[in-house]
Amino acid sequence: MSTAEHENGAVRETPDRYGAFPRLTPEQMEDLTAHGERRRTAEGEVLYREGEPFREFLVILSGTVEILHDQGGPDERTVAVHGPGRFLGELGLLEGQAAFNTAVVREAGEILAVPVERQRALVGSDPVLGDLILRAYLGRRYLLIGLGAGFRILGSCYSRDTLRLREFAARNRLPHRWVDLERDREAEALLRRFAIRPEETPVVLWQGERLLRNPSNAELARLIGLPAPSPGNERCDVMVVGAGPAGLAAAVYGASDGLTTVTVDAVATGGQAATSSRIENYLGFPSGISGGELIERAVLQAHKFGARLMVPAEVSALTPQDDEYVVTFADGSRARAGAVVLASGVRYRRLEVPGIDRLEGISVYYAATVHEAALCRADPVAVVGGGNSAGQAALFLAHHASGVHLLVRGSNLNADMSRYLVDQVEQHPKIEVLLHTEVRAVAGEEQLESLTVEDNASNERRELRAAALFVFIGARPHTEWLQGVLALDERGFVLTGTDARAVADTNRWAALGREPMLLETTLPGVFAAGDVRSGSVKRVASATGEGAMAIRLVHEHRERRGNLVTAGPEGRRPEAGSSVSSR
Repeated sequence: MSTAEHENGAVRETPDRYGAFPRLTPEQMEDLTAHGERRRTAEGEVLYREGEPFREFLVILSGTVEILHDQGGPDERTVAVHGPGRFLGELGLLEGQAAFNTAVVREAGEILAVPVERQRALVGSDPVLGDLILRAYLGRRYLLIGLGAGFRILGSCYSRDTLRLREFAARNRLPHRWVDLERDREAEALLRRFAIRPEETPVVLWQGERLLRNPSNAELARLIGLPAPSPGNERCDVMVVGAGPAGLAAAVYGASDGLTTVTVDAVATGGQAATSSRIENYLGFPSGISGGELIERAVLQAHKFGARLMVPAEVSALTPQDDEYVVTFADGSRARAGAVVLASGVRYRRLEVPGIDRLEGISVYYAATVHEAALCRADPVAVVGGGNSAGQAALFLAHHASGVHLLVRGSNLNADMSRYLVDQVEQHPKIEVLLHTEVRAVAGEEQLESLTVEDNASNERRELRAAALFVFIGARPHTEWLQGVLALDERGFVLTGTDARAVADTNRWAALGREPMLLETTLPGVFAAGDVRSGSVKRVASATGEGAMAIRLVHEHRERRGNLVTAGPEGRRPEAGSSVSSR
């Protein structure tokens, strides 16, 4: 498949149909000239190569450049062709990832090369240029995902490790293609080519020669260039556990206030919000914003202020020690933190239906992103749930599937779904809303073929044809590792503020001369923000606000503990954006 167009035997520039290939203005190019160098190019010259890190931000001044996937390999294809005024690269350039394609000069000319680090600073300081580049890079990343570019995951649809790798790639918005060992004709040829025994799968293949046998998430992250180093035995002012909206907000405000801030997540940046196709009620975005774009913007903002983001890095224990905390990771490494912000979010609940386990990750999903939508093609699908996540998923999937059955256990969509979503769902011609309906059985050998649903008011059952099932039926907190460490409510959510005060160790707090603050847990200096907190409002905006608020409370805790980051002899707290640090 190629997006290039040909005219008289020559490759013609790819039109900018999706906003992914904009052209810089002469003024923008002139401004960039001060930060880089002009360089002549030769026909056939490789400007950057798939699998290698980006070193420069490149603008074409004259000539043309072709972007290739799997250059020289059996799957080589043209992704795009760019002419004068366009810039190269994609999202990996801003986030320190390896390139997912190769840039080759087709017509000799001249380019402007700006060092990557300088370009990242420009994106953060020039809002107009930064927004143009970020939107283009996001568009290019999603085009790559749709093309199935990037690395290949070769594994059985029945393998848990295959599902793990696919989920990690999808949640981190990494271009990849899954080759099903059970059904894909390409699988057998790949097994022979690389001398892979079926029991050694899943494997990850990249650049036609690099191969990882059943890698851990961390090993895959290192292959791609994700920032996943071990935290080591270092100390930070604030350790943020979880990189959803609350965690990223804490990272931005903590780092911008001059605190050494480390944010870790076991799977990916973004949490559940990143799987949302469109958030329409987030303040400041009247036309809505995709969860992926919101998260990528937050990640870049956190990097701008110096926060460290590490994925995957799973926390397994939290231990008080000398008025600070030791955070232990699943790999056995440890780090010390003066304060901790718990923002680990929630996980969607599994649907309890006989036989559904064998279809999870194959045609039963707990997220609706471009990856899952691409697998639906034109078949009908079903969505289970009556909240905003289910409504957003139904609307998104309606653009890909021939029809969407929205199965709601209750009798009224308005009970748990925002009014604006209810209106859109009810008016969409491809969405059928089935109230007081529950799934009782699934059918299909290798993938889902149909569902048996029951009307819980009349007890009548019927069969629905569906090639995929998307489940959004509430969530549970990821707090198993906190059992016995701090107080949780009966559902496992973290108690904070007045709720924490009611069950806190009075002796511990009496020694401090205070009680738990608004977002503080039963441990001094440990705060909870976002969905993981008991009583929180399950909205992206409120999670973001709580993440920012948690940092303000961290400052208050530090003042009372005597380890405030000072800005001078008066001991004032640094303003947002200050470079003052306790390093």
